[in-house]
Amino acid sequence: MAEHNELGKKGEELAVEHLRQNGYEILDRNWTFQKAEIDIIAKKESILAIIEVKTRSSLDFGSPQDFVKPKKIQLLIKAVNAYINYREKDFQDDSEIRFDIIAIHKNGETFAIEHLTDAFYHF
Repeated sequence: MAEHNELGKKGEELAVEHLRQNGYEILDRNWTFQKAEIDIIAKKESILAIIEVKTRSSLDFGSPQDFVKPKKIQLLIKAVNAYINYREKDFQDDSEIRFDIIAIHKNGETFAIEHLTDAFYHF
């Protein structure tokens, strides 16, 4: 497996661990719809958090969250609509949908994790 793929997998594992430690229930991981993939779908109280995980080995070219481009956001929105329709019975009308980014960068042998809530587009 390519090194960047392993770094991405490690980042997603760290993100899941971070979310669980902060009271989130993980509903799904790597959920796909057409060309879109949602890294993590989690729930905390009445919030359904759609989480894009970005992991980088260096900040030389920008922060991890800088790599979430408008095209990716459009695909995520389509995927979320499909997910909600697919799992409609699991959600109440008062559920709030929120898009988050978990930005992770490798800092030597450790990882820095930043959870950006309401990072983009809000229903």
